[in-house]
This record gives sequence, structure tokens and C-alpha cells, in this order.
Amino acid sequence: MRYVAPARAAVDPGVFAREPLRSWRAPAAWLEGASWPVIDELNAARPPDMRERFVAQTPALLADGLHYEQRIAGRGEIATRPGNWHDLFNALVWLRHAPVKRALNAQQVAEIATMGTKRRSRPQCAMTHFDEAGVLVVLRDPRLLALWDAHDWHGLFWREREAWRDGRIEVQVFGHALLEHALTPGKLLVGKALVFLAGEGGVGVGARCAGAIASGRLLRDPLELRPLPLPGIPGWHPDGDREAFHRHAACYQPRREGRVYPPPLA
Repeated sequence: MRYVAPARAAVDPGVFAREPLRSWRAPAAWLEGASWPVIDELNAARPPDMRERFVAQTPALLADGLHYEQRIAGRGEIATRPGNWHDLFNALVWLRHAPVKRALNAQQVAEIATMGTKRRSRPQCAMTHFDEAGVLVVLRDPRLLALWDAHDWHGLFWREREAWRDGRIEVQVFGHALLEHALTPGKLLVGKALVFLAGEGGVGVGARCAGAIASGRLLRDPLELRPLPLPGIPGWHPDGDREAFHRHAACYQPRREGRVYPPPLA
């Protein structure tokens, strides 16, 4: 069933005090204020190196006949529906992770040139899944992968819960649909994760991800993405401090027979 976000005035303010929205609440007025930000406000917040800009999605804009991704690549125009949660979160992700979004766009347009606008390739599906529900994970303790790959959720989130607090594993939500769904309190969200080993030299995970996508090393198939049930992360769900939750949560699915995950990106 298609998710319908709550009206702005009906959103429980408590969702902005809990992850994943807590990390995305600045500027708070855009999410928590009484009024929606206008397009000019979004554009004024662009980082200096972001050449793309937000434009209102109107019938006149759509009359150009271009695919959404083609319009971004060719004219630098990100079609944005005013007063829309999904598109607001997409804008926030652009403002924070423009290089990743730009790499996704370039690869999407390359696939459209081959597939046309009616069919979708495996790489397109992978990129769309990540764009909507993606999570960036930095791993400093590779031993945690054995638990994750086995879908040993009790082990990963309960027995090793300190790993999520002491920096051995870190999560950044990237997918704007995940952020939109988080507007509903207690929703059992599952991200689609790309995993990176902690790097040297101060290169951030966003830059590493953008480079790997641009070079064609990542997101060529949806099976590259690991499921990550976000309610398991300590502090991210109201019931997450109870061991019983980590034994029976509906979002904790067993690993499918034969399912194999790729190694993390070094």
C-alpha cells in the first residue's frame, strides 16, 4: 500500500527528537515550523559547489516532455513539488549529499539512454532503491558483518548494541523516502545499506560513495544492498531497549536461502 504522509499540522513533534529525523532537523523551521519552505529558500541554502537548483514542478515545467533525471542532467533543474514531504526530504538530501545525488543522476541518465524511458535496468532499480531507502554504513569492526550477513538481528542489535554507541559501526540515512516514512511514529523502517570499511586520509563516506557510483563500481544490481532494520539501532525505536523486541520484531526477517552479500567497500 502506498504510504501517505501526515499533513504538516498533524505530524507528532516527537518524531523530530528521534533518529533518523533528529539528524535532519536543521533548519528546524523547514520541518517543524507552521509553513513550508519556498523554492527560493531551498536554493539559497545550496552549497557553493552545487550547480543544480530546485524548480517548482508545474504543468508548464512537465510539458517539456523530459524525464525527471534528464531535466536534472541537461538543465540542472530538480523538479520539486511545493508543500510535499517527499520532495522536501529529497531537497534536504541534495543539500547535504549533492555529489552522491549527482553521481546517481549521471548513471540514471546513462541507463535511460540505453533502456529508454519505459523500461528499467537492474542498475536503475538498484540506484532507485538506494535513492529512496538508502543507508550509508561505516564499519570499524568487520566482525559485525558475520552477524549482519546471517541476519542474526538479536546478536547485531542486542548483544553488540554497544558497537552502535562507541563508533564501531555508524549509520547515515540517505534515502528521502525513509525520512518521509519516519514521520509516522514507531514505523518499522528497513533501510537498504551500502557498507564501507572505515577509511584513511579523512575522505568522508559520502565522497567515497559518490566516487564508487560514478565509476560504476556500486549499484549495478539491487542485490548489492543489505537490509538494515533501523528500529534495532539503540535509541531509534521506543521498544529498542527491551531484549524481547530484538527476538520478535516484525522487521527482522530471516536470510533467504542462498542470499550472499558483497564485501564492504574498502
